[in-house]
Amino acid sequence: MSRKAPVNESPTEIDITEIVKRIPHRYPFLLVDRCEDYKASESIVGIKCVTINEPFFQGHFPDYPVMPGVLIIEALAQTGAVLMSKSLDVDVAGKTIFFVSVDNGRFRQPVRPGDVLRLNVKVIRARGDLFKFQGQAMVGDKVAAECEFAAMVVATQ
Repeated sequence: MSRKAPVNESPTEIDITEIVKRIPHRYPFLLVDRCEDYKASESIVGIKCVTINEPFFQGHFPDYPVMPGVLIIEALAQTGAVLMSKSLDVDVAGKTIFFVSVDNGRFRQPVRPGDVLRLNVKVIRARGDLFKFQGQAMVGDKVAAECEFAAMVVATQ
């Protein structure tokens, strides 16, 4: 009997297998578990299930673990990179998507172990290989963090 991997039947869903094909991040720095609601060159929702096993919780903070705000912003940026990579069909063999700016960052509430981050990313502008985004990280119906950021495709070989 042969086993086949489940087929991603919805073109708006992106599983971890496709994420690791589209962006170079790996443990312990891969901060997106899956994506939903993908709309080419428009928007995407990343999902990060935050667990006590995250390596940063050992030191941030041992008695009251809180996900560092900069990593929440990084999770938004990685979600944006997945959107760019899929929308532009980037050949990841010789190109990388780099985070180039962040503006108007705000942290509204702490993200703790057990939280599920919904990383809502929308394209504000796109010109060639440069995208500007608006991102909002949600826990339930509450905003944990928000910012605008930009990323671009860069040849690495």
